[in-house]
Amino acid sequence: MAEIIGVRFKNMGKLYYFDPDGHRFERGDMAVVETSYGMECGEVVLVNRDVAESDIIKPLKKVVRPALPEDVQRAKENAEKEKKAFEICQEKIAAHKLEMKLVNVEYTFDNSKILFYFTADGRVDFRELVKDLASVFRTRIELRQIGVRDEAKMLGGLGICGRPFCCSQFLSDFQPVSIKMAKEQGLSLNPTKISGSCGRLMCCLKYEQELYEELLKVTPKVGAIVNTKEGKGVVTESNLLTGMLKVTLDKTPDSPPIIVNLRDIKVIKDSQIKIEQDEAEELLHLEDE
Repeated sequence: MAEIIGVRFKNMGKLYYFDPDGHRFERGDMAVVETSYGMECGEVVLVNRDVAESDIIKPLKKVVRPALPEDVQRAKENAEKEKKAFEICQEKIAAHKLEMKLVNVEYTFDNSKILFYFTADGRVDFRELVKDLASVFRTRIELRQIGVRDEAKMLGGLGICGRPFCCSQFLSDFQPVSIKMAKEQGLSLNPTKISGSCGRLMCCLKYEQELYEELLKVTPKVGAIVNTKEGKGVVTESNLLTGMLKVTLDKTPDSPPIIVNLRDIKVIKDSQIKIEQDEAEELLHLEDE
C-alpha cells in the first residue's frame, strides 16, 4: 500500500496523485508540487489515504510543501494575469487574422510559461502569433488546440437538463460515447435531443449503458419472434426497464398488439438493433473525431 493525496490544478481538471511526504491535508487545502511543467500550486481534493501500489503510476512524486500564504497570493495574482493575457491574445489573433477561437489562458505557478488554449476547425499556422506574444510577455509561450468537449469543460454552462455541465462539475476524463448507445437505450436519434451544448453526444449516455447492455441480453428486441400464451407473434415495442413488450400476433395481424411481460414469453428468434446507413452518416459528426 502507498499513502497518497489527490491534487487538481484547475476546475474539474484531471486528478493527480502525490506522496504527502508526512504532511496531513484537509480537502480544500492548497499544496505546492512538482509536475512535468515545473512547480505548481493545486487544490487537495482527495485527502491522505492508502491505495494499492497497482493503482498508482510510479514514480510517485512527493509534495514539495503545503502552500504558504505567499504561494496562495501568487496563485491569485496569476489568475489576474491570465485575464489580462486573454485580452491581449485576442487582440493579437484579430491582428493576425487567424481563424481560431481563444478559450482559456493559464500561467504556470512559477510564471515560466503561459499556455493559451484555443479551438479551430483545422490546422492553424500560429508561429507569428507565438513570436508576437513572446515579445509582449517575455516568457515561454505555448498554444494548444483543444476539442469542443474540452472547451465546454473549461467554460462551463447549463445542459438541456437544466443542470451545470457534468464535465465541468465532476467528470475528470471524457469517456467514449457512440450513436449505438443512444440506439440501444431507445432514445430518439434527433441530434438536438442527444447532443450537448458542445455539439457532441451527451456524456450522460455513458452512465447507464452498462445496465442497458445487461438488459439487452435477456430482453427480446423489436422484430424478435416470440411465443406468448395467446400464440406466436412479433415484438413491435420493447421497454427494457419495465420488461413489458408489445407483440403483434400472427393470427390477428390487423389487431392492436398485446402487452405481455418478459417472463411470460419464449423467444423463438431474436432480432438485432441496427442503425441505418443514412442515419449513421447524418449523426456521425456527433461522435468524437
